[in-house]
Amino acid sequence: MNPEILLARPRGFCAGVDRAVDIVEMALEIFGRPVYVRHEIVHNSFVVDGLRLRGAVFVDDLESVPAGAPIVFSAHGVSPAVRAEAANRGLKSIDATCPLVTKVHLEAIRFARQGYSILLVGHVGHIEVEGTLGEAPEVTQLVDGIESARTVQVPNPDKVAYLTQTTLSVDEAEEIIAVLRERFPAITSAPKSDICYATTNRQNAVKEIARKCDVLLVVGAPASSNSNRLVEVGRACGATSYLVERASDIRKEWVEGAKCIGVTAGASAPEVLVEEVLRQLREWGAREAVEVEVSKEDIAFTLPRELAEEARSRGVAVEHLEKHAKSRGSTSRVG
Repeated sequence: MNPEILLARPRGFCAGVDRAVDIVEMALEIFGRPVYVRHEIVHNSFVVDGLRLRGAVFVDDLESVPAGAPIVFSAHGVSPAVRAEAANRGLKSIDATCPLVTKVHLEAIRFARQGYSILLVGHVGHIEVEGTLGEAPEVTQLVDGIESARTVQVPNPDKVAYLTQTTLSVDEAEEIIAVLRERFPAITSAPKSDICYATTNRQNAVKEIARKCDVLLVVGAPASSNSNRLVEVGRACGATSYLVERASDIRKEWVEGAKCIGVTAGASAPEVLVEEVLRQLREWGAREAVEVEVSKEDIAFTLPRELAEEARSRGVAVEHLEKHAKSRGSTSRVG
């Protein structure tokens, strides 16, 4: 076994995930342990377990959070009802919602105020979708596939808008939207696609390498929507594709006989896990990885203002927090 390794670039952590992890780490510095987090901050058990060891407590609802405690909302966003519940219980809310998810929430509010029926293209039960649905539940319906797009009904076909989950397959979303446009010719949308830059870039990078590879390994968690979409894209391009959380998940028979193996990572998977996978492949005789860069990413997101204000009130230097962010390679900046 001496296969070539093609390593997709960009891959792994996006600016929104980097920012969310920074927020939890900085909250632990400011408040001390414990800091409560509603749902997994990002869908990756390695990241979540590391934060848990440092004092983060992950909860599915707010009932188990003590009054007055800090609560971080995950990168996937929450509904207004959750924010109201936190305020009513006197919790110190810190918003780690990805700014690109917040953009979709604001679009839902705008369309609802303008009297539109909203069709949200996304996956049933996904945390991001639940948060967006909560912005205007009385006028929003979930469209979770082609069949749903073919059957969904709206009160006024001339006053309808669509939004999408940020981590969808670009190709699949386009197919669903095409059906909606055919059924509702007057349908409108936001000026810019809701599918985030990181999702699009990682899918494009997979398309570039998967056509050349026999096998594609996607580092990511089963609950990660964008990681699962990368597996689907790889398969659509003809590569036998697998989702793995750690190098230990790879079965040797998957890659035996392969002439070329592609490797990438979902937006919530840290680079250390990619390095672990590459190390395992080299131990089995693979060559050094060759990076295939499709696009550059230099997005930077500002950290929540309330985090900086809390730091100042507790005597923690904002400059210290910025230095902390830079030390782990983050593009976040304290607001």
